[in-house]
Amino acid sequence: MKGKQFGILMGLALLVAGGLAACGKSTSSNGNSGQLAAKQVVKLSAKSEVTTLDVSKAADSTSLTMLYHTQEGLYRLGKKEKLINAMATKTTVSKDGKTYVFKLRSNNHWNDGRAVTAKDYVYSWQRTVNPKTASEYAYLMAGIKNYDQVQSGKLAPSQLGVKALNKNTLQVTLSKPVAYFKLLLAFPTFFPQEQSVVDRYGSDYGHTSGKTAYDGPFVMTKWQGTNQNWELVKNTHFWDKKNITLQKMNFQVVADPSTGLSLFQKKDLDATMLDGTQVANLKNNPSLKTFVGGTTYYMQMNQKKVKALRNLKVRQALSMAIDKQQLAKSVLRDGSKAPLGFVSQNLSRNPKTKKDFATDAYVKSGVTYDLPQAKKLMKAGLKATGTKKLNLTLMADDISVTKTVAQYVQAELQKLPNVKVTINSLPYKTRLSRSNSGNFELVLSSWGADFADPINFLSLMSTGNTNNNGDFSDTQYDAAIKRSENQDANNPTARYNDLVTAEKRLMTQQGVVPLYQPATAEMWNSKVSGYVWNPAGMSRGYQWMKVEK
Repeated sequence: MKGKQFGILMGLALLVAGGLAACGKSTSSNGNSGQLAAKQVVKLSAKSEVTTLDVSKAADSTSLTMLYHTQEGLYRLGKKEKLINAMATKTTVSKDGKTYVFKLRSNNHWNDGRAVTAKDYVYSWQRTVNPKTASEYAYLMAGIKNYDQVQSGKLAPSQLGVKALNKNTLQVTLSKPVAYFKLLLAFPTFFPQEQSVVDRYGSDYGHTSGKTAYDGPFVMTKWQGTNQNWELVKNTHFWDKKNITLQKMNFQVVADPSTGLSLFQKKDLDATMLDGTQVANLKNNPSLKTFVGGTTYYMQMNQKKVKALRNLKVRQALSMAIDKQQLAKSVLRDGSKAPLGFVSQNLSRNPKTKKDFATDAYVKSGVTYDLPQAKKLMKAGLKATGTKKLNLTLMADDISVTKTVAQYVQAELQKLPNVKVTINSLPYKTRLSRSNSGNFELVLSSWGADFADPINFLSLMSTGNTNNNGDFSDTQYDAAIKRSENQDANNPTARYNDLVTAEKRLMTQQGVVPLYQPATAEMWNSKVSGYVWNPAGMSRGYQWMKVEK
């Protein structure tokens, strides 16, 4: 299963309650009295503009986060990745794990007053997988029966394995069991759409707040498609409106952390994201909050292009030469953490012990810093491959934080014998294009989870995966991934152990070099409290936000 790839911090797009990849621990108390203020309005910021409110086409962090709060899907994701019924009131799954039947609540309505029904889900999903729609996130539906044939144009979208049995009953048929299918249903791509509204506005649908249908706790207003200010207001047609405390959120785009902090200090914002320097200066401020989880920043090594990188000792040397603790604490200084592996911390837990997956799958040699050992490994690896000098180009995005990381990695790697590293900084889209085409030697990448399951990371390194840009290939790794998706798909413990095996194999073979887990560091108004994002960024933070006296 593929995921959404971001440049460093690209996924950390929205402040307060996070963004798609702005994931972390949750908090529900700020130490205040708990008495509500009469004015339930908050002033928030986003790192970028909204691009679309079209459920089928939204792919950027800001747009997806707006959809989380203006739409209601089958489930929401709560604390510790717990699924919470939203539109679904009861779910029945067949013994073979391939047929799901959802009973839907009958008391939710679109903002025009029309009831939300099972047909709205059928229409939405068929529209998303229709190749003419060109949905970036359609692949998340790959497990649904006939998906591949619909995407290739061999079958009509109406043949997708989803149907309305009646007004309030939705049936979904999968091509094979998908253990994390319910988690996917909390993602905006799986939200319903009101066909009459889509038909009415055609190509203009989702491009302004007035040409969109809403069935969630809030409705967007004052967004004309390109402006950098908009509002979310309480939806009077939402089924659970009595439990929505917040009345309005005023948004503005603030891309620069210095501008954001200034606005926060003037009380023109109730929260703002910080950079590393600001975090260091404000580390003792009680308004500072940091969140880590759901994203890993890592280095890929192109084994297809560079002969020496096919040698395990060379790959291990490159990893051991980089002090990840120093990178996180002394270079970034924004609350980021050294990684335990490729799969991020605070993402998924052991179904029996509830232990963090990253802890269960930890391989010390895959992330440790040991320069003396790295030098020995590099010397042996170069000798084994007949390489006298290793000249490598490190490709990275040209934004300031990434440049800093690249310079640090360059300095660390050049401590190795006969190794020289040259940095090639490129615009994000150019860097991503070259990464995807395999046109690099070393490249800095990041991954923000789309859903809270280790497979969202681990599938990336399977042989032939389009995101496996370094061409890592290992039969034992592939076998563990395949077991998790086939014979063990309906056995949570066996499947979990398969994924632990895969992660350990990836780190033992040094298929990638995990560098750090990015943090979101923010300043919060002490009078604003509520639910902060969980891993994979799927929580409904705004729904539970409130302003206290």
